[in-house]
Amino acid sequence: MQLVRYTTGGAPEWGVRRDDEVVSLAGLREEVSYEQLSSPGFLRVVEDAVEAAGARTVPTEEARLLAPVPRPSKIVCVGLNYHDHAEEQDEEIPDSPLLFSKASTSVTNPEDPIVHPAELEEVDYEVELGIVIGRTAKDVSADEAREYVAGYTGVNDVSGRDAQFDDGQYFRGKSYDTFAPMGPTLVPDEYLDPGNLDVACRVNGETRQDSNTEEFIFGVEEVVEYISGFTTLRPGDVISTGTPGGVGVFSDPPELLEPGDEVEIEIEGIGTLSNPVVAEDE
Repeated sequence: MQLVRYTTGGAPEWGVRRDDEVVSLAGLREEVSYEQLSSPGFLRVVEDAVEAAGARTVPTEEARLLAPVPRPSKIVCVGLNYHDHAEEQDEEIPDSPLLFSKASTSVTNPEDPIVHPAELEEVDYEVELGIVIGRTAKDVSADEAREYVAGYTGVNDVSGRDAQFDDGQYFRGKSYDTFAPMGPTLVPDEYLDPGNLDVACRVNGETRQDSNTEEFIFGVEEVVEYISGFTTLRPGDVISTGTPGGVGVFSDPPELLEPGDEVEIEIEGIGTLSNPVVAEDE
């Protein structure tokens, strides 16, 4: 089941993407929320609604997809969480998750542009699996962690490397407006195995990253347990789980994003998230 936030010109609404159409969930007896999406009972209601959709469908070409979480209260990112990414940097495997934050105002929609700031020269791509929290989580054990997950989405953790390296920390370089494209769908936890998903990133059709979440150093369960151990996770919070090897800055020579590029990240079961890169003055 691939859920989408979308608009056909009016207010955003939720739907289920099915083949070449979107089935509207408007009119459900219960409101679609991140908390509801972590409930198996509610998902059965959604399945029934899709089966009985009738005329409540929209062709996919008429639906403008939106980020599944437009303004999370926080985005927590995991650094160095793929074995192959650690290898390309010649870094030791960390003993615990390495975390940083990304401003929620960096979230942008599928197909919307990534704005290349004029002040930056080294703008990079990073395909990442995003965890969307569905229930308030504090001191959650790994065994229970996935009960608190609404689902999974794609995140392109766009990074201003020169800002990141100049500052000696990540926040500014990760938080420029448009630096967190998200989507195209949100897949509830029970429909996906987050520990075995192919992930890829392409720039202008050329594959730059190609891996699988089997390369995770810390899986979804461990990450949720670790983060909820020191801060409360709220419904709609997003955890971006790290990127595999192949990022532009570590290529030889570096292969970084430029205005005019088209970036696609693809995650098995979630779909392909595509965004053009434009100059700031455009």
